Amino acid sequence: MLTGLIFATEEAEHQPGVLAATLPFGGMTLIEYQARLLVAAGAGQLLVAVGRVTPALAAAVNRIGRRGATVDIVRSAEEAKAKVHPLATIVALADGLVTTDAVVEGMALEPVDTLLVTPTGDATSVERVDAEHCWAGVATLSVDRLDDAARLPREYDFQSTLLRVATQARAAHVLLPAKAVRSGHGVERDAGTLEVRSKDVLASLAEQRTGWIDRYVFTPVSRLLLPLLVRRKVPDVAIGAAGGVLGVAGLAAIPFWSAGAATVLLFLAMVVLSAGSLLGWLRGEDGHAAWQERGVDVFGVAGVLGIGLVQSLIVQAGTAGVLALVGVAATILARRSPAVRPPWAATPATALVLLAPFALAGTSTIGLALVALHAGITLAHAIENLRREA
Repeated sequence: MLTGLIFATEEAEHQPGVLAATLPFGGMTLIEYQARLLVAAGAGQLLVAVGRVTPALAAAVNRIGRRGATVDIVRSAEEAKAKVHPLATIVALADGLVTTDAVVEGMALEPVDTLLVTPTGDATSVERVDAEHCWAGVATLSVDRLDDAARLPREYDFQSTLLRVATQARAAHVLLPAKAVRSGHGVERDAGTLEVRSKDVLASLAEQRTGWIDRYVFTPVSRLLLPLLVRRKVPDVAIGAAGGVLGVAGLAAIPFWSAGAATVLLFLAMVVLSAGSLLGWLRGEDGHAAWQERGVDVFGVAGVLGIGLVQSLIVQAGTAGVLALVGVAATILARRSPAVRPPWAATPATALVLLAPFALAGTSTIGLALVALHAGITLAHAIENLRREA
């Protein structure tokens, strides 16, 4: 069983009475973001170590609890030990830590009594653990470390004490990846600087998508849109609704306007839904993120099929419709294949983007032929990989 331990005791800089854990981050509070990372890593229980409970902190803890995680507030190592399962593995996050899912998930897989460290004492570190390393804010610990900390005077700082006993138990060290530093990993208690770090984290989320359509089209646009959406606290559901309206308008434009206009509207719908899915994932709304991702696929498939059907009706020939059907079928089969997909693989989104310039030029049939060819190559690649693995 994995248990998350979040420290929320330090005040924010330049804001007396405000806890750093309750500062805004990505459209929620920092502690909610930390909780989302731990739950995504597999934590079924969360412990929040506090010195005092402010109204903002209590509200944040309640919101975390409504998302399905069991949340308990503790004030000492002794209380934490009483709440946690005796065989649990504890992943602890430092007060004010900003990091990414890859870092937390990686540490959750490490053996117990492992510290994430950095050789430099800068904003990526919390405090020194030996002559050469500083703690980078994430630790995977056994319940025994809570027991060790509970034996010490209660007035000692809980976070620092837990780190000390882990170090005395000869906890292993894992170096902080350079990629994590570039993605915004670090400890921050200033609201202004935290906003900058949130942009770095948002950018790193967008860059996790590996397909060429995501990397070269959706990701650059999402990196521009997400900070604006977060700053204005736009709900991810509202973004999904906007994308849905654009998508429906694009499908309606196929028979009533033109294929070119339809591809533009559908492309905008997919961009909005892509950004909305990232925002939903950041805020822990995985269900909302998933259906927005599915919306991208649905509008891509419907757009290609619709343009192919209407083009066939216009020219009184079945070529465009058959090409659209073949392209969509091959894409779906390739995506359902267990083989690893290369970055250039066909997807419903890539199909629409490939088709768009030809639709705008009034040569949709040529574009549909290119879509079918791309999908066929992707399917052949998947089949060949499966044949080699057999």
